[in-house]
Formats: sequence, C-alpha cells, structure tokens
Amino acid sequence: MQNFRNYYDILGITKDATADEIKKSFRRLARQYHPDLNPGNKAAEERFKDINEAYEVLSDSSKRSQYDQFGRYWNRPGFQGSARPSTRNWNSRGGDRNAINDVDFGEFTDFSSFVDQLLNRRASSGTTTSTARDDFRPGTTKTSYTMPPRTTRRDAEARLAVPLEKAYLGGRERIRLEDGRSLEVNMPSAMVTGQRIRLKGQGVSGGDLYLKIEVVPHPFFKLDGTDIFCELPITPSEAVLGRPVEVPTLDGLVKMTIPPGVRSGQRLRLANKGYPGVSGQRGDQIVEIQIVMPKELTEQERELYEKLRQLETFNPRADLPV
Repeated sequence: MQNFRNYYDILGITKDATADEIKKSFRRLARQYHPDLNPGNKAAEERFKDINEAYEVLSDSSKRSQYDQFGRYWNRPGFQGSARPSTRNWNSRGGDRNAINDVDFGEFTDFSSFVDQLLNRRASSGTTTSTARDDFRPGTTKTSYTMPPRTTRRDAEARLAVPLEKAYLGGRERIRLEDGRSLEVNMPSAMVTGQRIRLKGQGVSGGDLYLKIEVVPHPFFKLDGTDIFCELPITPSEAVLGRPVEVPTLDGLVKMTIPPGVRSGQRLRLANKGYPGVSGQRGDQIVEIQIVMPKELTEQERELYEKLRQLETFNPRADLPV
C-alpha cells in the first residue's frame, strides 16, 4: 500500500488541475530532471521516470478518471474511501470507537475478485495475471500479477527548416519543438537538405531525437551541389565600359571586375566562393550578368543618350539574315 504513487503530488499540481496546467507542470519538471541535464544522477533519473508515468496517466482523460476513482483505495489504510458504508473499522488507540467508511466486499465473491477488478481497471491493457494453487494454504489459490514495463525508449524525428546563411555558418541555435520544448542545439556548418542531426536522449522516454534539415530556398542565392548561382544586375554603361562592382556572397561582399562589353546572360565565376562539400572543398559562385535598362531618365541623362545615338557606329541589326 505504501508504494502507491500520488501522481498529482509527483507533478506538483492539485487534483482539479486543468489539462493545460498538467502539461505545463510536466514540461517544467521533465526539463529539470532530464537525464541529459543530470548525468550520473540516479535519483534524478528515477524522478524523471515517475514524472513521465504520472503524465501518461493524468494527461489521458479516461485513465485519469479511473485513477481518481480507484486511487483512494491505495491511499488509505484498509482501502477506504469510495464504497458505501456497510462495514465499520474500530480505532483501538482510545476509549472511543470511531466508525469510518470502509470497502464493501459483499459485492465480490472473494478478495481476489476485488483485487482483479481494481487492478484491471487501473492498470494498462498489458497487465497479465496467473492463478496457481497455494501450497502453504490448502484449498486456496494465489494470483500473480505481471505489470507491463515502463514505456520503451523510442527514437523520434522532427523537421527543421533552416535559412541558407544559418545552414552555411552553423553554430548554437535555440529551437522550439512541436511538443513545446525549447532546446539549444549546436548546429554543424555546411548543412544540406535531408541531413539528420542527432539529439541524444531527447526522443520518446529517453530515446534519441533526429532533426531532419530542410534548407529554405534563398531569394538571391541558388544552391546546386557545391556551386552557388546568382544573378547580378548592371547598368548599360557598366556593361559597355566595365568596372569593379561588389557582389554578395555567403561570406559577405566581394569585389569583382565586370569586363568591358559583357553581355546579358554571360556568366562570371568567383572561385571557392560556393558551398562546402563533404570533404570541406568549396565550390564556386557563378554570377550571371543581367543588363537592366533604366525606367526613368533625368533630363541630363536623356541628353547624353541623344548625343550617344548620334555618335555611335554600332548597329546590332546589320547582320540580320533577311
């Protein structure tokens, strides 16, 4: 009887606690006593198991109802508290006799039948029983109960979307899981979509949690293996005359020289500015030139274009095959 666990006390909540209060208390205690945060602490490990056991029952409305109904039998001497007052128990410490409610065994054929019903209604479906003759009490039988083991450790997987810059750099990152837990994770550098990161002991009942990485598409950079592609807009004058420009890369801005007479769609290469591969070797960044025409011109710009038109000798339509 003394081994009865009061699940409400274990979670530090009252009997009328709401589902949200139960979940909030469980998360707080689970973080506090998690084996990974208390390495080598056997007491914390056992406490963590009790917390999980209590939450498994109280978070299930059906199990909680059964626990509330039958738990009182185990909490008081003589299995008192829930049956109708048909028998009486005497207090022998004083001269007065104090009648208290006790269990009515009249509805059961024997005490074992009562225990059978009690255990079957509060234990999980995995509970098994066996009955054998009791050699020490002729004419009677004894019943053995085999309770199922605690929840088996099981690995779990969760998807984690990561921006390209974070996937490239890695580093410590605080993430929030779907079950509400918040974890600080040491992310490796050069992560790729489909890669899995193992978090030891963060799965089900102490199993491992695997984060499946999904690198979020970037609006400027496009990853293709270890090469990175981007489109760089330039002005018509830059295309004709060429000039040094700054190009965004995963490492920041890098200077690159636009050659004179570059064409729209032409590709230039920035060596070793791509994405790291498995061996650590980096690919290249491929810069595709896009010549952009101005939508609006100032009066002075228009005058200069007029002069240029009068002076230019280049005719791109001179060699049309017609």
